[in-house]
Amino acid sequence: MGGVDFKKLLEEVRDGKLDVATALQQAGQVGEPIYAHLDLDRKRRCGFPEVILAEGKTLPWLEGLVSRLAEASQDCFATRLSAEQMEALGKKFPAALIDSTARTFLLRAQSGSVEKTGTVAILTAGTGDLPVAREALATLEALGVNGKLIPDVGVAGLHRLLSQQEAFIHADAIVVAAGMDGALPSVVGGLVSCPVIAVPTSIGYGASFHGLAALMTMLNACPANVVVVNIDAGFKAGFAAALIARQSHGKKNPV
Repeated sequence: MGGVDFKKLLEEVRDGKLDVATALQQAGQVGEPIYAHLDLDRKRRCGFPEVILAEGKTLPWLEGLVSRLAEASQDCFATRLSAEQMEALGKKFPAALIDSTARTFLLRAQSGSVEKTGTVAILTAGTGDLPVAREALATLEALGVNGKLIPDVGVAGLHRLLSQQEAFIHADAIVVAAGMDGALPSVVGGLVSCPVIAVPTSIGYGASFHGLAALMTMLNACPANVVVVNIDAGFKAGFAAALIARQSHGKKNPV
């Protein structure tokens, strides 16, 4: 079963086929209340089903949530999976797309390719930023947006960024993942006319404070088109960039 059909629900109450208490219960349909209240109506409200954060969840909980979304004919996207979780879900749901670097899981409600729209470029300052960048890339895939990954173009070798300029200047939005001094988003922001979503990563030596130094640099970026998400938040950056790209092409709903 998919999301709640509120029109049908209200009509049944109006016609006396359903009492108010039962209607309220159905309107707030959830997954297993023992461990989660799965929002099966989010796809209707927000355009994409609820995304599962796998961290802190046992395998039975995680498998139950995935199964519930699949039963509701909704795409299932999960982030921050452990190696054990990826292995278990891969065996139980062999049709799923699993990215071990991004630590993501995507199970489509329907088999076959998804028509994609828009383009988001994802840049990394260094190779160590790739797990965060690939989380953003997997999120774009889940939301049906074309992603282009351009790794290792940090400001320590500015010629590397400039040599790739044609690959990202026409994107609808750009995600830039950088640790250390977090300077790359400011440079990129000064080269393009689209929104730049900066992602500070926890890569760096002691005084980087696990990404806090990069976060503060990005928050103080001079280019007005640079906005910032939380440390290592590749999913959040990818999701926001996907919405920008889709709406740039006149498509509001991701799925």
